[in-house]
Amino acid sequence: MMSEWTTDDAEELYRIHRWSDGYFGIGANGKLLALPDVDHQEIPIALQDVVDELRAQNVQFPVVMRFHDILRNRVRQLNEAFASAIAEAEYQAPYRGVYPIKVNQMREVVDEIVDAGKAFHYGLEAGSKPELMAVLSYDTGEEALTICNGYKDEDFLRLALLGRKLGRKVVVVIEKFSEIEPLLRLSAEMKVQPIIGLRIKMRVKTEGRWSESSGERAKFGLTTSEILNAIHLIQERGYGDAIRLLHFHVGSQLSDIRFVREAVQEAARIYARLVKRGIPLSYLDIGGGLAVDYDGSRSSSHSSMNYAMGDYANGVVYAVKQVCDLEEVAHPTLVTESGRAISAHHSCVVMRVMGEIANDANPIATDPVDGEHILVTNMRDLSVNLAEAQNYQDVYNEATQVMEDALSAFKLGVLGLEELARTETLYWKLMRAVAKGLETAEFVSEDLRNVEALLGSQYLCNFSLFQSAADSWAIQQILPVAPLTRLNEAPSRNCTLADITCDSDGRIAQFIGDQGNRSMLPLHPLEAERSYYIGLFLTGAYQDVMGDMHNLFGRLNEAHIYSDANDPTGFYIEEFVHGSSASQVLKVMQYNPEAMAGQVKAMIDRIVAKGELRSRDGVKLVDFYESCLASYTYLRHPDLGSAT
Repeated sequence: MMSEWTTDDAEELYRIHRWSDGYFGIGANGKLLALPDVDHQEIPIALQDVVDELRAQNVQFPVVMRFHDILRNRVRQLNEAFASAIAEAEYQAPYRGVYPIKVNQMREVVDEIVDAGKAFHYGLEAGSKPELMAVLSYDTGEEALTICNGYKDEDFLRLALLGRKLGRKVVVVIEKFSEIEPLLRLSAEMKVQPIIGLRIKMRVKTEGRWSESSGERAKFGLTTSEILNAIHLIQERGYGDAIRLLHFHVGSQLSDIRFVREAVQEAARIYARLVKRGIPLSYLDIGGGLAVDYDGSRSSSHSSMNYAMGDYANGVVYAVKQVCDLEEVAHPTLVTESGRAISAHHSCVVMRVMGEIANDANPIATDPVDGEHILVTNMRDLSVNLAEAQNYQDVYNEATQVMEDALSAFKLGVLGLEELARTETLYWKLMRAVAKGLETAEFVSEDLRNVEALLGSQYLCNFSLFQSAADSWAIQQILPVAPLTRLNEAPSRNCTLADITCDSDGRIAQFIGDQGNRSMLPLHPLEAERSYYIGLFLTGAYQDVMGDMHNLFGRLNEAHIYSDANDPTGFYIEEFVHGSSASQVLKVMQYNPEAMAGQVKAMIDRIVAKGELRSRDGVKLVDFYESCLASYTYLRHPDLGSAT
């Protein structure tokens, strides 16, 4: 019942504490809270308060909210987890992690990570020439590593060696045997000693969406025989002392800690055997894989993880220590390339629900009329039968048959359009009554369980799935969804989420559930007098940078938020970054907005010249078109006025 609903029920429904890793929660007033520093949760930030402040500044939604304190906290947590594991295990080498910027290359994100990581000698990883250009512009400190992964041409290699000239610890990881010769030739030409890493293909085969990046058929890396041949070639050319790092990668989002341990043990054994052959290795880079618990199930499902960050660090440290101690070789400096776990939590997409799409919306009058068709009468009589007998299965079966008969009769011209509409309205009223009765039924058949899906609403949300949650569409990745307010009220509408693109795939229809995923999410009924905002969470890894230009919606507005204990709201908006304008996205697709405006003006001028439009009105239309070119691509909230 509504009066019995509490915020604990909302927590259980939306599983906020479980997927948020403590960074989000619910206030006593039913508002969703951000808790950017999990160690100081006395400074909560109500997301609706951020919305209200942005609305007061005439900011249009959807908006990406970035909580930069969460980024800083994640960097600290990862480095402290490894420091703790190293101290506990009496491991004899440090941890030197790197952040792979491919996960989120946004400048503001990398800025925070670099600044937070300086105390830990935390470095950066680049997988392309543009990424390396960005990475080289950061001062990460003398001890921090710069890891260069991916296939490389001579320009890529020259950039890496430029980093060595600048005194940076830039490691060129050999992904393909043919990269060795140009690297050594360019090193001699530029008179600089490279730092060489060798990436090995692991035999450990993982499971999950990214399992193909592991095993013998992996895209990157050298086989064992290629590793030995590479070492021989490098030594033969006089650069044997440059071989310093062994790298492997067995997949992103490793949900089962078992695969992490197996891979680390295999890599540590290879590392130790190479060291015993006289190879001057000192770094072991175990790549990425540290997972994020998207669905909060704390399991080995593809969208979860059955371990915590501390378990991950302990598993790596103890596995490497055990192998190296058995092989009697020095412990290597440990390197990880964790990106998803660093950046996923800090970003969320906040969108306004624009309206509801429901099968029983806008019904017509269904009172009996003289001479109505027997099918309309039969559907009305079923409501009486349901109230008297409460035989939900029989009524459902009969109502389904009557509706099918009505459709057939309409196709044959027997039933009129208005009579079909009345039959349909009665059908949906009946289904709503069946669903209400099933709430207390002892047994519900499979057919009747489909009634809930039939009655489910679609909440139309002002965002593009393809731009802001590409993984949700491409690989059916579960991303948490929750309303920003009214969490102290019982939600009564079962919904899927539809975006504003013209594509039928632009919807979210998989949500976190108590027992696995659910096809609908309970949300609150919309109210005319107040806006309803919902958040799409854990979007900081990949989703921020993988979006496409479907329907030319473009990038979202962004608000960069920091905690502030001295502010009454507990936060301040440090920066607002405008999203894409229509003009900007059109230019990306090779349109010329200035020429377009000129062409529209010419067409309007011709109409004015014919006397079909007043000059004054023609000027207003041209101004309106030009203002639309300069405006945000997403739908405008009604109370923010028109584009002019």
